[in-house]
Amino acid sequence: MIDSPVMRAVHHLAIVVADLARAEQFWVEVVGLPVERRWDDDHGRPRSVWLSLDRGFLALERAGTSGNPRDDAAPGLHCVALAIGREERAAWEARLAAAGVPIERKSPYTLYVRDPDGTLVGLSHWPEPV
Repeated sequence: MIDSPVMRAVHHLAIVVADLARAEQFWVEVVGLPVERRWDDDHGRPRSVWLSLDRGFLALERAGTSGNPRDDAAPGLHCVALAIGREERAAWEARLAAAGVPIERKSPYTLYVRDPDGTLVGLSHWPEPV
């Protein structure tokens, strides 16, 4: 009998973005993720920015072509949800408001916003409700 491998954590997530600098500004300045590494393409142009998470990283990848924003009802990745402390929720609401980022919706556990390319971003303190 062969032992089955077990997934332990998410290694990384990657989001294709229309404007790498704009996306980096949102994820670094608004969300607060630090830059781990930058990658250039074969022509020396910025291609990717890796942002550190506690475990793994979030990769912002420059799109090759522009496309339509993703429909939330369509199959595929629905949301990137990042962990926050329940006690930090009010501070996050203030930070988002100061950055001009509207909160699209709220649940007792999560604040939902959009990044500049329309990716749904959750800031979640599950399983502790407000």
